[in-house]
Amino acid sequence: MRRLRSAKIVATLGPATSDEPAIRALFERGVDVFRLNFSHGTQHDHARRLETIRRLEKEFGRPIGVLLDLQGPKLRLGTFEGGRAQLEALARFRLDMDRTSGNGRRAPLPHPEIFAALQEGTELLLDDGKLRLRVDRHGADFAETTVLVGGPISDRKGVNVPSVLLPISPLTPKDRDDLDVGLAMGVDWVALSFVQRPEDIDEAREIIGTRAAIMAKLEKPAAIEHLDAIVERCDGIMVARGDLGVELPPERVPELQRQIVRACRLRGKPVVVATQMLESMIAAPVPTRAEVSDVATAVYDGVDAVMLSAESASGKYPLEAVAMMDRIVARVEADPSYRTGIDATHESAQSTTADAVCTSMRQVAALLAPAATVTYTSSGFTSLRAARERPAVPILSLTPDMATARRMAMVWGVHAVLVDDVHDVGEMIECACRTAHAEGFAQPGQKVVVVAGLPFGKSGTTNLLHVARIPNHS
Repeated sequence: MRRLRSAKIVATLGPATSDEPAIRALFERGVDVFRLNFSHGTQHDHARRLETIRRLEKEFGRPIGVLLDLQGPKLRLGTFEGGRAQLEALARFRLDMDRTSGNGRRAPLPHPEIFAALQEGTELLLDDGKLRLRVDRHGADFAETTVLVGGPISDRKGVNVPSVLLPISPLTPKDRDDLDVGLAMGVDWVALSFVQRPEDIDEAREIIGTRAAIMAKLEKPAAIEHLDAIVERCDGIMVARGDLGVELPPERVPELQRQIVRACRLRGKPVVVATQMLESMIAAPVPTRAEVSDVATAVYDGVDAVMLSAESASGKYPLEAVAMMDRIVARVEADPSYRTGIDATHESAQSTTADAVCTSMRQVAALLAPAATVTYTSSGFTSLRAARERPAVPILSLTPDMATARRMAMVWGVHAVLVDDVHDVGEMIECACRTAHAEGFAQPGQKVVVVAGLPFGKSGTTNLLHVARIPNHS
């Protein structure tokens, strides 16, 4: 089940893709990581889907990544008389803690943390930004506002406060319960919603430890202000363009997407671009040309993965959406200008032994044109540093740890294979050559570049580079 592309595909499971035939078909068409969205469905639903994924993993002999996406805090209005109301532009409108149903003049907002953070002039967005309010006066339990953009509003619509750092943990009681269940199930990545500060990653890390990798979802403007520190502390980043496009002017989202991708590529952290990538395929068998260009642009920028949400979870054409994404990625990567762009945007390495070795690997690969780069890694560190270099040949990641192999499913260019422990360099080189041949990456007589760390089993020790030739008796 080797993929003939470097960028990975993440697909969300849901009502349209819950049973084994559907999940199998998605995997066969190109899914590398399955997303379990805990904003929807029950814990039991997700557990069944994960069990199915693990059965398929054994059947196909290829590690499959599983991403648990936590719901995070949901800031919502209360209810309205008759279920809805009309807000008129320039009218006064009050928000308060009184849970009595609202009307065209006031509404309940049961979130004291919002009132605590408000300032005069703060703008509030309702219903994904369709309505806009300006705070004129506020207290601990109320806000008097002016309606800047009016319109219809109904029960429990979302509230966004884009310009304020809210004193809210990214982990709600529901998230903590979901996290306990997900970690017990054995998920590989945890996507953390509502990240505003680097400390939010620390809070999640205290619970998760090393049981899963942490992916910060960047959907708040406050997070962009702390981008470098957040990227440094997490294991990966998701560009959550939906909420980001609500809280910021839409025209800023492409600029920020590229900024985030560059920050991740600089540090060698996996970055996923998500939201509305092939949105029209929820209802149509083909995407718009603009959507195709959107996916292609992310791939040209060198992202690790592109993601499908409702397209694969609840749409009418989930298999077609995955197949389309697979074709777009493959087509972009076959374009000679793709390689030119990747090389042009390559960031300078850090002055560490690991990066010196991996930079050399990239240069050796460019000069010798080997069949593959082979990394031997326990923690995934060597494979991540190799992937940071975006070499022109595939990265075959050999690891004795299944958890590491599954996490590498998210990483650009990495094909992970579970192997036995090795005890010396000779055994490792032999294992690399044998596996590269068996997995279809290299033929007898071809070269492979092997990168590893000594002593084996110690994370962060990448210090060996070896050029090997596949023997004729492999």
